[in-house]
Amino acid sequence: MKRAAHIFICLMAMAGMSAVPVPDNFLPQRVETVVTGPVAQGAEGRIVFIAGNSDATFNVYSITGQLVKVVRVSADQRTTVDFPKGFYIVKCSNQWSRKVVVR
Repeated sequence: MKRAAHIFICLMAMAGMSAVPVPDNFLPQRVETVVTGPVAQGAEGRIVFIAGNSDATFNVYSITGQLVKVVRVSADQRTTVDFPKGFYIVKCSNQWSRKVVVR
């Protein structure tokens, strides 16, 4: 109910209508990201693999196309693997492939 009231107030404000001020404690303190599909993200010296809501297998290739590592992640889990700086191609269970940068 509070969320619906907050959305209504925001819509009224965007439309230029006057609205009742919203107290600070009314807004959510933290926003969580829900991951439903597999994700691979490059970071400082590593790649983070997130499975999503089902098991996932990630194949990591060098920029020249050589298979470097196979990473299996269980559903709703994440795994971090160290890699040297560079560009990698990550292919996930025949669903997608992406370029990932490790800084």
